[in-house]
Amino acid sequence: MTTCPCGSGRPIGECCQPYISGSAKPPTAEALMRSRYTAYVTQAVDYIVKTCTPRSVKGLDVESTRIWSTTSQWHGLTIVQTANGGPDDTEGMVEFVASYTQDGRKQECHERSHFEKIDGQWLYDTGRTVSMPTVRTTPKVGRNDPCTCGSGKKFKQCCGKA
Repeated sequence: MTTCPCGSGRPIGECCQPYISGSAKPPTAEALMRSRYTAYVTQAVDYIVKTCTPRSVKGLDVESTRIWSTTSQWHGLTIVQTANGGPDDTEGMVEFVASYTQDGRKQECHERSHFEKIDGQWLYDTGRTVSMPTVRTTPKVGRNDPCTCGSGKKFKQCCGKA
């Protein structure tokens, strides 16, 4: 049995596949988020479209979604936090990080997604990218510091020249 890509540790047939196939409905916003990630991994783009609110599906570029799904190598999903989105709620938020490689570059999609329960079914409504602060790996070179190339000139008069 194949383990579900969503990171639950359960077999895909007992986890997200029943939602993607339509034989069951995700009971929570987080379950829907996990199944949508699995749909990206398994290129089930129709499920991604089907699980959008009418408002969000209008802004969805299906072809770009299909390309992203098929050209990416998916590495994993991490749920950062959830708010509401339980079986008895009508709205919920799931913050997640999806890791993938595309065009040889490892990337992350870090998003806070808003979900709505409409007619008893959880649907994706909107998402906002979460920006992480830039972490400098080397010391910052000031304009008046010596240039790092070893020329003896100030950085602003050498490699830092606009």
